[in-house]
Amino acid sequence: MRKRTQSREFALQLLYQLDITKEKDCEIVLDNLWQSQDELAAEDIKAFTADLVRGVVNQLKEIDAKIAQYASNWQIGRMAVVDRNILRLASYELLFRSDIPPKVSINEAIELAKKYSGIEAAKFVNGVLDKIKADKEA
Repeated sequence: MRKRTQSREFALQLLYQLDITKEKDCEIVLDNLWQSQDELAAEDIKAFTADLVRGVVNQLKEIDAKIAQYASNWQIGRMAVVDRNILRLASYELLFRSDIPPKVSINEAIELAKKYSGIEAAKFVNGVLDKIKADKEA
């Protein structure tokens, strides 16, 4: 598995945990993950994971507003937790990370949805992210 793909999987796990537990301090969750995964994660994986998680947490209101704008007939709070956090992760990359090509962010999010949610979720994620990408490019 590619390093950035692995980082995104770790980030999704952390965002899911933060969402479920309502923990406000992402640093605690990051520290706990690295204590349990220390041998498995290289420093560059840890760094990219932390950048993604911190970025989503710091920009959460804007990210959720953008998702809500394009997730027709869906409220953020009613989405499946994993789907919501896949959208948050990819939306952060689309909106705030110019160093990551939009196509990469969307494709990685679709693969996460297929792996952790399902084919219908992958279609939903793709649709919402395509709209966010189009809006940013407009």
